[in-house]
Amino acid sequence: MDEEQKSTPLVYHDEDAYRPEPEPEPMPAFWKDGSWRIGIHTSIAGDLTAALESAAKLGCNAVQIFSSSPRMWPRAGGVRIVEVDAARFRSRRNELGLGPLVVHDNYLINLASPDRVMRVRSIQAFHDELVRAMTLGADYLVAHPGSGRGTPLAEAVTAVVDGLRQAARGLKLGGLRILIENTSGMGSALGWRFEEIAAIVAGCPELDPGVCVDTAHTFEAGYDIKTEIGLEQTLGLIERTIGLERVCMLHVNDSKTKMGSRVDRHEHVGKGRIGLDAFRRILNHSRLGPRGPLGLAGRAFILETPIDKPGDDRRNVKTLWKLVGVEAKQAPMAEDGFSMVRRRRKSKVKNRKGRSERRKK
Repeated sequence: MDEEQKSTPLVYHDEDAYRPEPEPEPMPAFWKDGSWRIGIHTSIAGDLTAALESAAKLGCNAVQIFSSSPRMWPRAGGVRIVEVDAARFRSRRNELGLGPLVVHDNYLINLASPDRVMRVRSIQAFHDELVRAMTLGADYLVAHPGSGRGTPLAEAVTAVVDGLRQAARGLKLGGLRILIENTSGMGSALGWRFEEIAAIVAGCPELDPGVCVDTAHTFEAGYDIKTEIGLEQTLGLIERTIGLERVCMLHVNDSKTKMGSRVDRHEHVGKGRIGLDAFRRILNHSRLGPRGPLGLAGRAFILETPIDKPGDDRRNVKTLWKLVGVEAKQAPMAEDGFSMVRRRRKSKVKNRKGRSERRKK
């Protein structure tokens, strides 16, 4: 008989096991290099890419836009951005070195609404906002919490959290981050207390939302950021409730109304109730700037100031660069004379006056 073949058992060693290479950590965005990032909200009228050109011509290296009309309800899923246009937009944004790119959501969206129809409409509209922002390659999507219309605070917060989750369902946000903006508390608006913002952020950890702090809203809600002591107390409260590391950007706006007015009215930087000295302290605070061990690289300062006359936009941008101590030769070059609004031609004004006089007769 043939001798029985003896098999040698295989021996496995830990070092023989296959271990796939870990995914490389993504490189930080170019705008998170510790430089000052100053921008303004620009108009998308006519062409999305024109909004980028406006920001560059105004001397900005960051920008905020709407992705569609902010005061109209679009048809559900109807406002899409053609990929050819989106690719052109993304390419031009990189060429101009603008970052972060911020999209602000539609003013009509109210994720806290107790009305069923309004709520469904808001969730769909915010879903579309997310899709458009991702298509454009945006870094942030800023959202107002909305208004509970008299419902208990806890219910309103829960409604916002659930609305955010439903709107983001099925989407891989990638590099896009939702930022919840604090409000002035006008009417029954939610989010004028930082504790309310903190509750919304804590309610949806899987989305990892950040926060946008509006200086005018903060002041109008009753937080004294005008004085040095008041600023320290406010920052301490933000740290305890939200965490300053979550504050990815600031809307830099002065206020036309007094502290605690709960009335949202923006003013040119240094021309309102907050004042130039206060903004110098805010922008150069060790915990709010983009540099140093206490700062946050890439934190942006975006203007939403009014443009009452041509050049107001350019002057407000220039004011911010001066306040942070960046000399004119180091700041991005602004195009002399450019503004998002233009002077009316005298002939047009005369024609309007003539028509008005004829109508009166």
